[in-house]
Amino acid sequence: MISIKALAESPGLTSIPPTYTFTRSPNDEPVSDDPEDSIPIIDFSLLTSGTPDQRSKSIHQLGKACQDWGFFMVINHGVPESLMKAMSDACGEFFNLTEEEKREYGGKHVLDSIRCGTSFNASVDKVLFWRDFLKIFVHPQFHSPSKPAAFREILLEYSKRSRELAMELLKGISMSLGLGDTYIQNALNLELGLQLLAANLYPPCPEPELAMGMPPHSDHGLLTLLIQNGISGLQVQHQSKWVNVNSIPNAFVVNVGDHMEITSNGKYKSVVHRALVNEKATRISIATVIGPPLDTVVGPAPKLVHRETNAPAYTGIKYKEYMQLQQSNQLDGKSCLDHVRILPA
Repeated sequence: MISIKALAESPGLTSIPPTYTFTRSPNDEPVSDDPEDSIPIIDFSLLTSGTPDQRSKSIHQLGKACQDWGFFMVINHGVPESLMKAMSDACGEFFNLTEEEKREYGGKHVLDSIRCGTSFNASVDKVLFWRDFLKIFVHPQFHSPSKPAAFREILLEYSKRSRELAMELLKGISMSLGLGDTYIQNALNLELGLQLLAANLYPPCPEPELAMGMPPHSDHGLLTLLIQNGISGLQVQHQSKWVNVNSIPNAFVVNVGDHMEITSNGKYKSVVHRALVNEKATRISIATVIGPPLDTVVGPAPKLVHRETNAPAYTGIKYKEYMQLQQSNQLDGKSCLDHVRILPA
């Protein structure tokens, strides 16, 4: 299948092929223009290096952000701006490779260690999405494409630094749930957990109001850490409205994944989000998904389940099975979570 980049660069392209026309629901939520509707900001330096009082407040803010929004921005995180830019540039260079070079990585299975493609799952998508992607498993085993030349070195360093950031955030989230700082890490064996880097390319689109970069969906895993190349397009569903996420330069946008919702027994919910496209600029976003080992069964933390007052809201499921379920089907909001949700009697 032709990449979106190649399609977008077709001479004289003035409209999109019908297969890319995304029909929005008639009751699609309005987009909020309220400046009050902006995702919370967490100062990472206060969470990790502040006074005991500052750390306590930061843990509370982190828990509130997870509960109220499921999305937050992280500033003062210590990952060098130069490294974030180098990673974004390297992904741009990968997408600039020839179609033939990229085809070397055209994996067919969701658990392939390197997979490059277009749309979400082009074999089952009824509507194709205006997006090319590169997905790489970087932990517990590190993988990397061999091209472009400097890609491997940059990816290795970026993966290491973003993982360290994620682990500290998970400590704070674990504390905010009253589970102690290492509970999530230990209970889900995150030392051997999966870390996936997904780079997304959204080229300019001649009819952006008809196309969709990524449809409304939630993420598998515990947390997703996102960086962008300064071009906006991410929208988050919040209180029956879509909210534009205009990220601060050099900040990470972080969101709660489905497996955090399961672990917290529904206290912290994964949030539906989508990616819009525009007709002027290419947007690159790079998501790092942090999850447990593929064979780990994830269920609610026992301490958060009380037979009388807080029954388990989800059944346990192997992370690998959940990923295969979500990634092999059409992407549809949070429908995947419905497979493991326990409905009240």
